Amino acid sequence: SGLLTRLQLSAPTVGILSSSKSFSQNIPSCLWKLGRLNHVAIAVPDLGKAQSLYRDVLGAQVSEAVALPEHGVYTVFVELGNTKLELLHPLGDKSPISSFLQKNKTGGMHHICIEVDDIKAAMTELKKKQIRILSEEPKIGAHGKPVIFLHPKDCHGVLVELEQA
Repeated sequence: SGLLTRLQLSAPTVGILSSSKSFSQNIPSCLWKLGRLNHVAIAVPDLGKAQSLYRDVLGAQVSEAVALPEHGVYTVFVELGNTKLELLHPLGDKSPISSFLQKNKTGGMHHICIEVDDIKAAMTELKKKQIRILSEEPKIGAHGKPVIFLHPKDCHGVLVELEQA
C-alpha cells in the first residue's frame, strides 16, 4: 500500500474509445474521401504588407502574386510545413474579396480548402445531402485543379472549398 497504490485508487477513471470502429460506425461510406487540409485562405486589404509580414517578419517562403481573373482575386501562397496559407486580395470591383473586405476592413479568414479524391462524386453526394454548392460545375482553382465552394450557412458558418487532389 505505497504511494502508487494510493494514487491509483484516488485517480479518476478516464473513458477511452475502445476502437475507432465504434466511432466510425455512424459514418456512412461515401464514394469519395475527404483528404488533407490544403490551405487556409485569408483576405487581406494590402497584399504587399501581408507578403512582407509572412516573408520578412515570420521567415516563411512566400510566392509572388498571381492574378486569377475567373475568381476575381490575386493569390499569394505562404508555404508552411504541413499546409499553406493563401493570401487573397481583390482583383476588380466585382471581386468577392472586395465585399468581404468592406465588411472586414482589416481582413480575416475567408475560407478553408480541403482536398477530395473525387470532386464530381463529392458534388453529387453533397447535393443529395442538401449542402448547397456555389457553382454548377467545378472551376479551376489557384493550383490548376478543379474546385468547388460549399455554402457557409450549410457548413456552420465556414466557407469550405473542396479541391480535387
